[in-house]
Amino acid sequence: MKRLDRRIIIDKCFKYCVITISVLALAPLFHIVFSVIIWGGKTLFKAGIGFLYDLPPSPLSTRIGGIGPSLLGTFLLMITTTAIGLPLAFLAAVLTVEFPNSIIARLTSLLTRSFMEIPTILISILIYTIVVIPTGGFSAIAGAVALSIVSLPYMYTYIENSLASIPQTYREAAYALGLTKVKALFHIFVGIARRGIVTGLLIGLAKASGETAPLLFTIGGSKHFYFQGLDKPIDAIPLLIYEFAQTPYRIYHEVAWGAALVLLLIYLGIFAILRLLVKEVKL
Repeated sequence: MKRLDRRIIIDKCFKYCVITISVLALAPLFHIVFSVIIWGGKTLFKAGIGFLYDLPPSPLSTRIGGIGPSLLGTFLLMITTTAIGLPLAFLAAVLTVEFPNSIIARLTSLLTRSFMEIPTILISILIYTIVVIPTGGFSAIAGAVALSIVSLPYMYTYIENSLASIPQTYREAAYALGLTKVKALFHIFVGIARRGIVTGLLIGLAKASGETAPLLFTIGGSKHFYFQGLDKPIDAIPLLIYEFAQTPYRIYHEVAWGAALVLLLIYLGIFAILRLLVKEVKL
């Protein structure tokens, strides 16, 4: 009995320690989310729906204004980043899974995963050198290329894992029916792995959409003008928050809090929509 009681005591102590450590680890996250909701909510309540389409205020203005160009720029960057990054991540994952013994496939996997460890500010400087300078100015396409590089390893990892997890029996059955690798991939394998593919897209967009460093030397931060073309400067919510938070003006701080709440709602909205659209595939 004593030995049993000792086990029960140790088990309960361990359980309570895990719970305590988990709460302490999550406390900063909940504090950040709570602060964004409280302060950002005050800004949105004060500014109204116009916060989503109005232009930013002047430093000494008493009217909050809005983040219209930055919000539109964020959505355009997300779309353009997806158009560039997702096909590259998908092709890299297919190359790695379908031709695992190829030197090119191994090199692709190594280089793609190594992008995860590169500081994003270096990516911004790289794109500034090879895109911004040759084209003669900041642009939305330069920012999208930088964000694509940031999101690429995350998209690739999830897509590669989802394709590699398909049972070999499914592959053999597809090839036994006379399907080529391309037909089997798009007609069968993609359908089975679609949950992992969409998850990779979500994680990649979440990573890229909240990044500020890749945008510092690429998009130009055009906050007072709406979208004028992919070859023109553009703004994004993370860059607006970064720049407004550093100013001494209270009105800009309020706008930054509101923009942070809008960005948080975008994350939650994307996640909720994808969870509804993509159902789990059971093998």
